Amino acid sequence: MSKYIELNNDNFEQTVKEGVSLVDFWAPWCGPCRMIAPVIEELAEEFEGKANICKVNSDEEQDLAVKFGVRSIPTILFMKDGVVVDQMIGAASKQAFSDKLNSLL
Repeated sequence: MSKYIELNNDNFEQTVKEGVSLVDFWAPWCGPCRMIAPVIEELAEEFEGKANICKVNSDEEQDLAVKFGVRSIPTILFMKDGVVVDQMIGAASKQAFSDKLNSLL
């Protein structure tokens, strides 16, 4: 079973610089974040070897949240070769995330 990648200031750039990445900015106290957590884990399994499925705890990594202008959580960034190409704010369906990832692959 694959697991999502936990990002922080040290590994963020290296992880997202090549290929497609989904980056979920979340916090432990956020209800919608907890609601989509199982979806993120399923995506990590389904897109293993095709896309990076990542999470950033915005409470612990405030510098990254500020850098990417995250004001509401969950905020999901879609990145291609290190560049943000799209974002979704709030909980969404697994299908919505999958469709967006597939469109970038």
